[in-house]
Amino acid sequence: MNSGDLELFTCEQLIEELLRRTTFQGVIVHASDAAKSRSWDGERVFRVRLNDNLEVDEAGRLLDVVSQHIARSA
Repeated sequence: MNSGDLELFTCEQLIEELLRRTTFQGVIVHASDAAKSRSWDGERVFRVRLNDNLEVDEAGRLLDVVSQHIARSA
Protein backbone atom coordinates (compact mmCIF):
# COMPACT_ATOMS: atom_id res chain seq x y z
CA MET A 1 0.00 0.00 0.00
CA ASN A 2 1.47 3.34 -1.04
CA SER A 3 0.86 6.24 1.34
CA GLY A 4 -0.10 8.49 -1.58
CA ASP A 5 -2.93 6.12 -2.46
CA LEU A 6 -4.67 6.16 0.93
CA GLU A 7 -7.71 8.01 -0.39
CA LEU A 8 -8.39 5.05 -2.69
CA PHE A 9 -9.09 2.68 0.22
CA THR A 10 -12.11 2.36 2.50
CA CYS A 11 -11.77 2.85 6.25
CA GLU A 12 -12.29 -0.88 6.76
CA GLN A 13 -9.46 -1.69 4.34
CA LEU A 14 -7.13 0.75 6.12
CA ILE A 15 -8.00 -0.75 9.53
CA GLU A 16 -7.39 -4.29 8.24
CA GLU A 17 -4.04 -3.22 6.78
CA LEU A 18 -2.96 -1.69 10.07
CA LEU A 19 -4.02 -4.77 12.04
CA ARG A 20 -2.04 -7.01 9.66
CA ARG A 21 1.20 -5.17 10.36
CA THR A 22 3.49 -6.86 12.86
CA THR A 23 4.87 -3.46 13.88
CA PHE A 24 1.44 -2.21 15.05
CA GLN A 25 0.95 -2.49 18.78
CA GLY A 26 -2.12 -0.59 19.78
CA VAL A 27 -5.88 -0.35 19.77
CA ILE A 28 -8.19 1.03 17.11
CA VAL A 29 -11.47 2.57 18.22
CA HIS A 30 -13.85 3.42 15.38
CA ALA A 31 -17.53 3.98 14.74
CA SER A 32 -19.36 0.78 13.80
CA ASP A 33 -21.33 2.61 11.14
CA ALA A 34 -19.66 4.93 8.67
CA ALA A 35 -19.58 8.41 10.14
CA LYS A 36 -20.44 10.96 7.48
CA SER A 37 -20.10 14.03 9.70
CA ARG A 38 -18.32 15.15 12.86
CA SER A 39 -21.55 15.58 14.86
CA TRP A 40 -24.34 13.14 15.50
CA ASP A 41 -27.65 12.89 17.33
CA GLY A 42 -28.31 10.15 19.86
CA GLU A 43 -25.84 7.38 20.52
CA ARG A 44 -23.09 6.03 18.33
CA VAL A 45 -21.73 2.51 18.64
CA PHE A 46 -17.97 2.07 18.53
CA ARG A 47 -15.81 -0.99 17.88
CA VAL A 48 -12.48 -1.69 19.54
CA ARG A 49 -10.04 -3.70 17.46
CA LEU A 50 -6.58 -5.06 18.23
CA ASN A 51 -4.27 -7.56 16.63
CA ASP A 52 -2.24 -10.43 18.09
CA ASN A 53 0.51 -8.05 19.26
CA LEU A 54 -1.59 -7.11 22.32
CA GLU A 55 -3.43 -9.34 24.76
CA VAL A 56 -6.95 -8.31 25.73
CA ASP A 57 -5.89 -7.34 29.27
CA GLU A 58 -3.02 -5.22 27.87
CA ALA A 59 -5.44 -3.46 25.53
CA GLY A 60 -7.77 -2.82 28.48
CA ARG A 61 -4.94 -1.26 30.50
CA LEU A 62 -3.94 0.88 27.51
CA LEU A 63 -7.51 2.14 27.09
CA ASP A 64 -7.68 2.88 30.83
CA VAL A 65 -4.53 5.01 30.64
CA VAL A 66 -5.87 6.83 27.58
CA SER A 67 -9.23 7.51 29.27
CA GLN A 68 -7.47 8.89 32.36
CA HIS A 69 -5.37 11.18 30.16
CA ILE A 70 -8.47 12.43 28.34
CA ALA A 71 -10.25 13.07 31.64
CA ARG A 72 -7.28 15.10 32.97
CA SER A 73 -7.03 17.08 29.74
CA ALA A 74 -10.70 18.03 29.60
